[in-house]
Amino acid sequence: MTSSSGHKPVNVTLCAAEGWRDYALLDSGNGQKLERFGQYTLIRPEPEAFWSPALSKNDWNRASAVFEPGSETHGGHWKILTQLPARWMMEYKGIKFWVQPSASRHVGVFPEQASHWDWLDQQIRQAGRPIKVLNLFGYTGLASLAAARAGAQVTHLDAAPRAIQWGRENQSASGLDEKPIRWIKDDALKFVKREVRRDSRYDAIILDPPKFGRGPQGEVWEFYDLISSLLSSCKQILTGSPLFIIITAYAVKASSITLYNAISEMMQSWKGMTESGELVLEEESAGRLLSTAIYARWFAKL
Repeated sequence: MTSSSGHKPVNVTLCAAEGWRDYALLDSGNGQKLERFGQYTLIRPEPEAFWSPALSKNDWNRASAVFEPGSETHGGHWKILTQLPARWMMEYKGIKFWVQPSASRHVGVFPEQASHWDWLDQQIRQAGRPIKVLNLFGYTGLASLAAARAGAQVTHLDAAPRAIQWGRENQSASGLDEKPIRWIKDDALKFVKREVRRDSRYDAIILDPPKFGRGPQGEVWEFYDLISSLLSSCKQILTGSPLFIIITAYAVKASSITLYNAISEMMQSWKGMTESGELVLEEESAGRLLSTAIYARWFAKL
C-alpha cells in the first residue's frame, strides 16, 4: 500500500498460520467459529464472523463443547456436549502443550500466532549470535518455547500464576527443560521499568498486550492508557543491535497501521524494516479468511 503524501509505503500483510496438523478452523458464521483442537471440536464466539456458516447444522451439532457468553466481557461458561477430558495434549512442529477449556473462552493456545513462532524461529537461527528474548504477556509460553528451542535465552513474563505454571508444564511436555527460560510472575510495565533501572538489555521483545488486564498486585492495564509508556520503556532495554520486535493486539479499536507507526517510531534509531498486518485463519469449509488480530513486526537488516 502506498501513500500519496510522499511517506514511506506501509507493508500490510495477511499472516496465515499454515503449519498446523493438530488444529483447524473448520467453519465460521453467525458470530461463532467451529474449531478442531486435536481430536475435539469446540464452538467459540467470533463477532467478526457475521456471515453464514458453510457447513450444516449437523456438522456444528457434533461439537464436543460450546462456549456460551455471559453478560460481562469475556464472561460465560463452557457447555460440554460430548465426552471431553479436563485437558489434552496438542503439538505444533515438535512443540507440545496442554489445552483445556478455561474460565474464559480461551483454551491455552492462540493458533493464529503460529506464524509468529515460525518467523521468530527463523530470525533467531539466522542471527549467528547469542540472543536474549523478553516475552511480555507471555500466557502459556508457546512463543517462549519456540524462541528457546531456536537457541535464545528467554525471559517469560505473565501476571497470572496459572499461566506461568501452564507454561512450565508445556516446557516439560516439549522436552525443553534444559533450555534457558526464566519464568516470572509480574506486571509488565513495572518489570520493564525495573529492567531499565537495572540496565538490563534484550535483543528481541515479544508483546501480546490485552485490551484490559490486571497485574499480580491488582495493577490495572488499559491498552490505550499504557501502551505508549510500555513501548518507550522497552526501547530503553534494547541492546545496541536489536534483532526483532513483535507486537500483537486483540479486540482493540485500532488498525495494523497504528501498530506500524508505533513500532516504526520506537525503532527509528536502528536499521531495519517494519511490517504490519492481520493474523488470519483460513476455513477448511469455504476457504474464507478470518481475521483474529492485528500485528506489527520490526526486524534488523542483517
